[in-house]
Amino acid sequence: MAKLNTKSISTKGLQEQILSLNRIGIALSEQHSLNELLELILTESREFTNAEAGSLYVREGNQLRFALSQNVVLEKRARDKEKREGVTATKSFTGFYLSLDKSSLAGYVGVTGKILNIPDAYKIPKGREYRFNRSFDEKNNYRTKSMLMVPLKDSSGNVAGVLQLINARKGKTAVPFSKHFETLALSLASQAAVSIKNTLLAHELKEAYLDTIFRLSVAAEYKDDDTAVHIQRMSQYSAILAEGLGLSKTEVENIRFASPMHDIGKLGVPDSILLKPAKLTAEEFKEMQNHTLIGGKILENAKADILKVSEQIAVTHHEKWDGSGYPHGLAGENIPLYGRIVALADVFDALTTKRCYKPAFSMDETMHIIKEGTGRHFDPTVIAAFDRSMDAIMAVKNKFSN
Repeated sequence: MAKLNTKSISTKGLQEQILSLNRIGIALSEQHSLNELLELILTESREFTNAEAGSLYVREGNQLRFALSQNVVLEKRARDKEKREGVTATKSFTGFYLSLDKSSLAGYVGVTGKILNIPDAYKIPKGREYRFNRSFDEKNNYRTKSMLMVPLKDSSGNVAGVLQLINARKGKTAVPFSKHFETLALSLASQAAVSIKNTLLAHELKEAYLDTIFRLSVAAEYKDDDTAVHIQRMSQYSAILAEGLGLSKTEVENIRFASPMHDIGKLGVPDSILLKPAKLTAEEFKEMQNHTLIGGKILENAKADILKVSEQIAVTHHEKWDGSGYPHGLAGENIPLYGRIVALADVFDALTTKRCYKPAFSMDETMHIIKEGTGRHFDPTVIAAFDRSMDAIMAVKNKFSN
């Protein structure tokens, strides 16, 4: 690593920047959402180097994905235009991929792992392996001048992405990036690379975990021809209702991934009852009701939050607001909110799709039944969220139709 050039920076200024690096490192370690993490990295890097713009590329195989861009000049221009003309400006930043080779600036840094500190992007000496693409500037009437390109290297030296900072500012003038910023930016980039790697690993583990939950949910209803799309719809409907009720992002995510497990207890119900193409007898219906308790048994004593929510949903999604449901005859707010949400999502899906014992009902018939059940079967507050979210509900229904 290059030695820190302190000639152009005071001791006080250096101490402040080192303290800033520590603060940024702590913030990075606490961030778990990849998109929010990338936003934090770019924002802090720009402020750290007084850059008016910047971009982040994330390595995906043999490509670099243009993941994020910020530009205070163009953002201000867009805001001014919106105020002046009363129209929302279209965003200029769209994702794309770069080949991981030396022809582009980001590609060169990604391949070599070297820093590029370019005083003027339009005056790169001839004979260099890389070149600057002016198409973005020409399209947006912008002038890229100074650029600092830093590889995001993890502890093993692998490049996880490239940080691109544009136009260091001195007042309103774009000036070259100071040499001392190279080492400081590289230190920040190293912290960022480790954070990105850890976040991606956590995401992969979570995806594997959620995939397992989904497959178990499919297994519970495997004999139903509509199984996979039913589970997809249930998951989306439940999340939409949770959002409509103002639940937190974590709660919405929990119900999105827990609701597919609502009928896991059907694994313990005989096929002769599950697949009967006619109305169940009183004895058969009692047997069917046991799937809620069986589901609770399967999921009890879980340690993961999503599985705890799944247990609650499995047991309570057939309870009714007026206390006439099963298995425990709970009423009103004694029924957990997750159970009340999934109760409506489940009935809506059951009514609007074909089952072995009935045809699909029309939307008019479905809405009539649901309205009649308000305050009896369903929590009126959940019904209100359902009404407010009807466009999103119908979009899911149409997307995952039979």
